[in-house]
Amino acid sequence: MPIISFGRSALGRNKAEELWSPENRDGTHISEPEPALHVALYQPEIPQNTGNIARTCAATHTPLHLIGPLGFRLSDRYLKRAGLDYWPHVQLKVHASMEALRKELLFPRMVYFSAHASRRYYEFHFLPGDCLVFGSETRGLPADILDSETDRILQIPIDRSRVRSLNLATSVGAALFEALRQLACYHEVAVFACSSGLGDQSEAKGWPPSLNSS
Repeated sequence: MPIISFGRSALGRNKAEELWSPENRDGTHISEPEPALHVALYQPEIPQNTGNIARTCAATHTPLHLIGPLGFRLSDRYLKRAGLDYWPHVQLKVHASMEALRKELLFPRMVYFSAHASRRYYEFHFLPGDCLVFGSETRGLPADILDSETDRILQIPIDRSRVRSLNLATSVGAALFEALRQLACYHEVAVFACSSGLGDQSEAKGWPPSLNSS
């Protein structure tokens, strides 16, 4: 099963935090190194986007944080389908609010992405441990962040005379791989080890695992 941890009030739950370790297909636990980066989605609305982002995070050993309220349940079939059979490799955590994320996880920095920013993401100097934060598909990031964190708000440049915005999963992929490239090139961070492949896991019994928030 994936790592899924709920904050005390996330998704309406009022219970102690739950955390599971990632597992291999044979049920043995995987020892996870300290992550190079983190990704956080603020109030995501479309389960397919979050599922695709989860797949990218699994491929890069990047923990994924969801900040509620969410526009879907973790049991949504479209969410599971978009993540395919990679959910056992996703380090997933749900937080009730942005403030809950800040309190529970002490990142060196939070780096925000917005279409309203003026600084291009490839001009920014990413550091190990940075948390890349993305707004919801329709509303983006809240105004208080856009007004107060101007030195760490980045944009992914596109021709907005043709397209209003990129898909959220595309934006996360572009930003995450640029940040990982910088860490590997300039900080000599071993971001993750490439393997020869996992084989065809789609036939494995019980895969994909159930993601149930109730």
